Amino acid sequence: MDARQSQCRHFLTLLDLHEDEALALIDRAIELKQMLKAGRGYRPLLQRTLAMIFEKASTRTRVSFETGMAQLGGHAIFLSPRDTQLGRGEPIEDSARVLSRMVDAVMIRTFKQETVERFAAHSQVPVINGLTDLYHPCQLLADMQTFKEHRGEIRGRRAAWIGDGNNMCHSFMEAAQLFDFELRIACPKGFEPDAGLLRAAGDRCTLFRDPFEAADGAHLVSTDVWASMGQEDEQVRRRRLFAPFQVTNEVMARAADDALFMHCLPAHRGEEVSASVIDGRQSVVWEQAENRLHAQKALLEFLIPTGC
Repeated sequence: MDARQSQCRHFLTLLDLHEDEALALIDRAIELKQMLKAGRGYRPLLQRTLAMIFEKASTRTRVSFETGMAQLGGHAIFLSPRDTQLGRGEPIEDSARVLSRMVDAVMIRTFKQETVERFAAHSQVPVINGLTDLYHPCQLLADMQTFKEHRGEIRGRRAAWIGDGNNMCHSFMEAAQLFDFELRIACPKGFEPDAGLLRAAGDRCTLFRDPFEAADGAHLVSTDVWASMGQEDEQVRRRRLFAPFQVTNEVMARAADDALFMHCLPAHRGEEVSASVIDGRQSVVWEQAENRLHAQKALLEFLIPTGC
C-alpha cells in the first residue's frame, strides 16, 4: 500500500464520519443548496472525475451523483455490470488498483458490503458506498439534512423506523448514534435488523413489535418498501406479514404533532405507506429526494480535495 492510498478517506458507512464532520457536512449541504438556488456558480472539482459503478440499478443515486459532479465542475462516468470486470473475471482488488489510478473518486452501488470494503482497501482514491444490502449511508445524509431544514437539530429527538430491518434501518441505527437521537424500530418477527448492529447501537435504538408504540411521540417517522431489490420472489409473503406495519394516518397520529414523514423512494402507496400520508402535509419525501443531490455534493467536496 503506497502513501497516497493510506491517506484516503472513504465513506462506506455513516460511522466513517466523526460527529463534528457529520454535522458540518449537513450544514455544508444546506449552504450548497442555497448557493445553487441563488444561481451562484461553484466549481471546486474542475477536471475531477467520479467513477460510478452500478451493480444495482438506481434512478436517484445515478442522477444525484452525476448532476452533483457536473455542478461542482467535474465529470461522472457511469459503469454498468456490462462495462466493468468487477468481481467477474477480474478480482475486485485489481479493479480497484486500476480504476483508482484513472479517476479521483469511486461510488459503488452493489449487493455485498464486502465488495465496497475490498475495493476501498485497494483504492488510491476515496470510495463511496452508494448502497449495499447492509447500509445506505448517502440516503441518511439527505434525511438528516431534510430534518434540520424543517425542524432544526435532531439531537435528543425521537425517530421511528417502521417496516423491514434492512439496509435503510441499519443506516438509521448508525445515524442515531452519530447524531445522538433515539430510534424506535418496529418490524415483524423474523425481519429484525442485524443483531450485532443493534447491540452496537446500545440504548440509542429499541426494538418494538407494535408500530403504534414505536411511533408514540416520534418527531420523525420513516419507512421503506417491504421487498427490496432482489427480494421480488418474497413479495406475496412479505405483503401478508408486513400488512400491520403500514404507516397510516392513525400511526402518524401517535407521533408528535409536528412529526415529519420520510421515505427513501420508490414508494408503493397502499403497502408500506398510505397515499394520504405520503401525499399529506407531514410528508417531506420530495425534498428528501432532492437533498440527495446537495448532501452528496457536500460529501464529494469533503472527500475529494482532502481525501488523497
